[in-house]
Amino acid sequence: MQISGNTFLVSGGASGLGGATSRLLAASGAFVVIADINKEKGDALAKELGLNAIFVETNVTDEESVQNAVAKTALFGPLRGAINCAGIGTGEKTVGKDGPHSLASFKRVIEVNLIGTFNVIRLAAAQMSSQEPNASGERGVIINTASIAAFDGQIGQAAYSASKGGIVGMTLPIARDLARTGIRVVTIAPGLFDTPLLAGLSEDVRKVLGSQVPFPPRLGDPAEYAALAKHIIENEMLNGEVIRLDGALRMPPK
Repeated sequence: MQISGNTFLVSGGASGLGGATSRLLAASGAFVVIADINKEKGDALAKELGLNAIFVETNVTDEESVQNAVAKTALFGPLRGAINCAGIGTGEKTVGKDGPHSLASFKRVIEVNLIGTFNVIRLAAAQMSSQEPNASGERGVIINTASIAAFDGQIGQAAYSASKGGIVGMTLPIARDLARTGIRVVTIAPGLFDTPLLAGLSEDVRKVLGSQVPFPPRLGDPAEYAALAKHIIENEMLNGEVIRLDGALRMPPK
């Protein structure tokens, strides 16, 4: 799929992995719809990117909200890609000193990370499937964001790991579902990245976390996620796969 001149929607596209992806796509000549719940950051990034981008305040768990964001892509042209970066994290043991894991917090993480991702997938795919294919028969590409926590979940990550494991688990069946319409589906499973999820930690703690990565021994740069997303869009043979982007890190129990 060619990037330049085509339109892409990035959920969670105002900051972190999504913000880096929005920037790289716009710099590569794409039109970008930044779909994010944070209006202040979304407006600021859209202003930074200029005529190549618009911000649409979006709650990925809400059907009407996502439908609105998908519809706005028509302002630029056919929707050729959706990159799902919206997500939240939590840390809570199954049974802790204050009792059992909060059911409400578990549901919330699943709702945003897993159901929110699927909500964007289904509505973006419906839009893409109604469009004319390109010369090779491709109508679009969908990129999801899981985590190495889907495989190496740590103590206190039951909810987060379950949500990301769900994204991993649905990658292949959705790719198979959409193959007949010429839509590819690929998931990236990042390791420890320098994103807003880690922003609240001290610099010393962040360095310790980064040093756990075999090579390179540092936190990942969101631009590296964006570079992989760009390659996935451009490489037509990548489909139905989950790619770990983690510097060979395998997370210990805690």
